[in-house]
Amino acid sequence: MRLIRGLSNLKALSEQAGSPLTRGCVATIGNFDGVHRGHQVIIDQVREKARELAVPSVVMVFEPQPQEFFRGADAPPRLMPFRQKFEALLANGIDMVLCLRFDGQFRQYSGMGFIEDVLIEGLAVQHLVVGDDFRFGCDRAGDFHLLKQVGADRGFTVEHTRTIEIAGDRVSSTRVRETLAENRLELAAELLGHPYRIAGRVVYGRQLGRQLGAPTANLLLKRQPALRGVYVVRVQLADGTLCDGVANIGLRPTVDGKQPSLEVHLFDFAGTLYGHRIAVEFRHNLRDEIRFESVDDLKQQIARDFDDARAWIAEHGSVATL
Repeated sequence: MRLIRGLSNLKALSEQAGSPLTRGCVATIGNFDGVHRGHQVIIDQVREKARELAVPSVVMVFEPQPQEFFRGADAPPRLMPFRQKFEALLANGIDMVLCLRFDGQFRQYSGMGFIEDVLIEGLAVQHLVVGDDFRFGCDRAGDFHLLKQVGADRGFTVEHTRTIEIAGDRVSSTRVRETLAENRLELAAELLGHPYRIAGRVVYGRQLGRQLGAPTANLLLKRQPALRGVYVVRVQLADGTLCDGVANIGLRPTVDGKQPSLEVHLFDFAGTLYGHRIAVEFRHNLRDEIRFESVDDLKQQIARDFDDARAWIAEHGSVATL
């Protein structure tokens, strides 16, 4: 089992005969939004210790993320949806992802209650990797020093996370968001370890793109995206095929959009993508998302966007030549 959802499923797994957690685990805790290069250093830290102790490596995350629970619509934009995060963690060699629901009941956990129920009874943690500024529990009394103290009494060790700096500053999800908001895509790719991308399943839209002469593959976004505007993109289809295209990410103000969405037009593509998962990689910002006076004005701008995108691709290379 690579994904454990909820405390009840964790406890059921820990009680099973032959559970992979029989001998405990090495764990870390955090949002891991973006699974950027700073996260990758922490993951390496966890994996190294897990190999040394011959136990599984575990990343504990929360849904919704705590700031989303407390701040609602004012929470920072997500860098990636949960499924993409889960897949990225596994691709980086993590054995298990524990996803706990962060709700009104969970927030009532005291620091000691969290340690006893989740870390000791649930995970049987042998070694924990967390930031030395990590705080937890309803009273925020749980911290790195409490973990060290309890660990010394209950038989697990605690280590602070390593950090990485690029261009003079620490790599963090906040910094990636700020970089994307400024459309500094090359720096964002350096922070992430790869170009920024969003993956998801193609859904049926309002067919407006088709009416405008620009059929699109639509990905609904549950939360506000880290990017807004129109971009040259590279799209990977479910079968691994790569396509050039143009994407609009945001609220589609001209057609009164209320739900954030990602709409992608693929150049020279005639297939059907409904129900398929695709990954959209952002290569270059063409313009901001703006409201047009009429649908005809929007249609004319879309044609200009396509021309501008093809010109940029001609200069910088098609996916077929990258």
